[in-house]
Amino acid sequence: MTTTCTRCQNTGFLNLEQLHTIEGGDDVIKQDENAILLFITRLTETRIEHDISVCDCCGDGDGWYGVPGEHYNNEDPSGNNGPYASNGGLCRCY
Repeated sequence: MTTTCTRCQNTGFLNLEQLHTIEGGDDVIKQDENAILLFITRLTETRIEHDISVCDCCGDGDGWYGVPGEHYNNEDPSGNNGPYASNGGLCRCY
């Protein structure tokens, strides 16, 4: 059973609302998560301050464990050997 991540509201990102305050952010938010990830990488490289990041519940800060914004689907490793092992096999927003 797939569960929606409540930490990032199913976006796969934390602080995604900040994109609306950054030039070009409104256009990139209409695209997929890879475009958003590339955009925030460019922001960091050009030293534009932001707090947008890959959700630390859905991923490791650089990428996602499975589908961004979702837990416990077929692409999301599970159990005590997966990415949620430190929380007894449960995602942080559980």
